[in-house]
Amino acid sequence: MNRTAPSSIRAMTLALALALTGIASTAIAATSPDSPVANPEDVYAFVNVELVSMVDDAIRSGFTVVVQGDRIIRVGPSSQVDIPDEATRIDGSGKYLMPGLAEMHGHVPSASANPASVEETLFLYAANGITTVRGMLGYAGQLALRERAAAGEIISPTLYLAGPSFNGNSVSSPEQAVEMVKAQVAEGWDLLKIHPGLTLAEYDAMATTANELGIRFGGHVPAAVGLEHAIAMGQETFDHLDGYVEAIADESGVVSKADVDRLVQLTVEAGAWVVPTMALWETLYGTASLDELQSFSELQYVPAGAVNNWSNQFRQRVQNPGYDPIAAANVIDSRMQILRALNDGGARVLMGTDAPQQFSVPGFSLHRELTRMVAAGMSAYDVLRSGTANVGEYFANEDAFGTIEPGKRADLVLALENPLDDITSVARHDGVMVRGRWLSRSAIDERLSEIAARHARAE
Repeated sequence: MNRTAPSSIRAMTLALALALTGIASTAIAATSPDSPVANPEDVYAFVNVELVSMVDDAIRSGFTVVVQGDRIIRVGPSSQVDIPDEATRIDGSGKYLMPGLAEMHGHVPSASANPASVEETLFLYAANGITTVRGMLGYAGQLALRERAAAGEIISPTLYLAGPSFNGNSVSSPEQAVEMVKAQVAEGWDLLKIHPGLTLAEYDAMATTANELGIRFGGHVPAAVGLEHAIAMGQETFDHLDGYVEAIADESGVVSKADVDRLVQLTVEAGAWVVPTMALWETLYGTASLDELQSFSELQYVPAGAVNNWSNQFRQRVQNPGYDPIAAANVIDSRMQILRALNDGGARVLMGTDAPQQFSVPGFSLHRELTRMVAAGMSAYDVLRSGTANVGEYFANEDAFGTIEPGKRADLVLALENPLDDITSVARHDGVMVRGRWLSRSAIDERLSEIAARHARAE
C-alpha cells in the first residue's frame, strides 16, 4: 500500500515538479562550423588502445578498433587486426577507449528557438562524450531536428525524443489523454513524458492506451497515482527517482531499510528503470553549496543572466519560510540510500542529469553526476554501465550500441586515464566519435573557446 507523502516532503516535491514542468533551455548563441555527413566509406583505426569495452569490467591492453562509416567493424589485439590502408590512424597508446555515454534525461531546445542556440546545446553534449540523448520534453519541430542530427547535418548526439508533456495543464480528461497518446504515436515520438498533475483516471487512460499501442512512457509520478500503481501500470522509467521517497519517507524525510527493500523488489520484478539525476536534486533541495555551484568552470558556456537567475532561485528556495533544511538533507540522504539499494538489488539504472537546468550545463553536468553516483555506493563500472551498456539494452529495439563490439554504432570516447580507476577521468579525453564522426580534442577546444569568448563579450 502506498504511504501518503508527508506534508513537508510533498510541498518541496510539488514546488520542484512545477518548476521542472515549465523548463526552458538556456538560450546560448553560437555559429555552427561546417559538419559534413560522415562518409560511409570513411575508415578510422584506434591503434594500441587500452580497451574499456563495457561488455565486462576488464581492461584489454594493446587492442585496435576499426570503424567504417558509423559502425565498428573490427576489434581485437593489435597484432591480429588488419587495418585498411585508407584508414585514418589514431594512436591510442596509453589511452582508454570506451563507449560514448548517454544523457537519459536531457532537454533539447525547441526547434523554433534560435537555431544557433539549439546547435550549441547539442555540441556541448557531444563535446563531453555524450553520444546519445533521450530528450524528455518535446516541442514542435523537434522531430525534424532528430532527423537532421541522424543525417549528420549538425554535430549532435543521436536523439530519442519524448513528445509534449502529459500533465495537469495539458490533459483535462481520460478521453483527452487517450487522444493525446494516439496523436503522439502517429507523429512519431519515441516515448511519452509524464509530469505531475494527472488524475488517476487520466493516468490510467494514458497508460492503457500507450501499452496497447506499444509506446513507452516515463518521467514523474503524479501524486494521485503513486509509485506502486505507476509500476503496476507499466511506467518504464522513473526519472529523478520520483515517487520513491514520497512513497515511504516519514515527516522528516527519513526512510526505513525494510520499506526501501520492498520498493527495490517491486522495481526489479517489474523490470522498470530509474534515472537518478542526483546532483541536480541536491541543487534543487538546497543542500549543495551555492558558492561551489557558482564556481563551476562550465558556467563560462552559459549566459551570465542565466547564472544570476539560477543563483537567485537557489537563494529564494533556501530563504523561503517553509524551507526545512533538516528535512531537505534527510531527503537527499534517503535518495542516496535508495539508489544504492536499487543498484545492489539488481534494478536497472540509467544515467541522466536533467540538463540544461539550474547549474546543470549540457554535457558537463554528466561529469558532476558520475561522482554523486559513486558517492551513493555504486562502483565506477556500474556507473559507467548505466550510461553505456544499460542504455544500449534500453534502446535495443532502435539500434545496437553501448559496448565496443563489431556491428555496434561507432560512439566512442578516448579517455586519457582509466575511468574504472578514477570516474572523473571520463572528462579528460583526447576526442569523441559520434556515429563515426571524429571530433578531436583540438577541434572541441577551439569551439568551446569560441563559445566562452562569445558569452564573455555579452556580459
